[in-house]
Amino acid sequence: MAPEIHEDEQLHELNRGGNRIIQKISGFRFGTDAVLLSDFTLIKPGARVMDFGAGTGIISLLCAIHRADIRVTALELQPDMADMAQRSVQLNRLEDRISVRALDLRLAAENFGYGAYDNVICNPPYHDLKRGLKPENENRLLSRTESAVTIDEICLSAFRVLKSGGRLSVIYPAMRLHEMLRAMQDSRLSPKRVRCVQQSADRPPKLILIDAVKHGGSQLEWLPPLILAEEDGSPSKEWHRIYD
Repeated sequence: MAPEIHEDEQLHELNRGGNRIIQKISGFRFGTDAVLLSDFTLIKPGARVMDFGAGTGIISLLCAIHRADIRVTALELQPDMADMAQRSVQLNRLEDRISVRALDLRLAAENFGYGAYDNVICNPPYHDLKRGLKPENENRLLSRTESAVTIDEICLSAFRVLKSGGRLSVIYPAMRLHEMLRAMQDSRLSPKRVRCVQQSADRPPKLILIDAVKHGGSQLEWLPPLILAEEDGSPSKEWHRIYD
């Protein structure tokens, strides 16, 4: 039976394979950052993956679609968003590989085991409430601001649920890179791979992709920048690789 699509929701095509996702018409909707993060994350065959703050479920869906043998646990604080993500999982017939739970990510280890996962992926809320206006929509408020969880809590929860050598992968504003690196190091997660995301080659990065390893060493690898557009403004070859 096909999952129900509510009046305030619509379907969005994910790729040429016919995969789709349910999204709110006026609420929080996934963006480029989630797509870039799912592509950046290193996931080994057979891995157990946890998606912190899954939202629409976009990262869980993309990871499962492109990696056929992994299992994903998607945690989302907002029950209505978790329900919508679960219906997207059903829509794509991925119930055997993606489990959605309406749960505070800070309770991940207590509910799913300490040191039980190979990967944690998180597209954390970017906006500090002290630095700007609060979104009027409560759904967007929780999804885009640090009103419900901080990056320190995200990193600590990731450390608890990850195996030794497990990876936390995030995308974060370049201007706040220091805050994320500090939060990772305070939680004994060693940043290992960093990649700048630039709209074009002549512009500074707005986003940073970071991969940290539990109990990892001190060596840090800077990857070539991810350029999204060519000089004429058309999508870059790498943009096409990721989206196609």
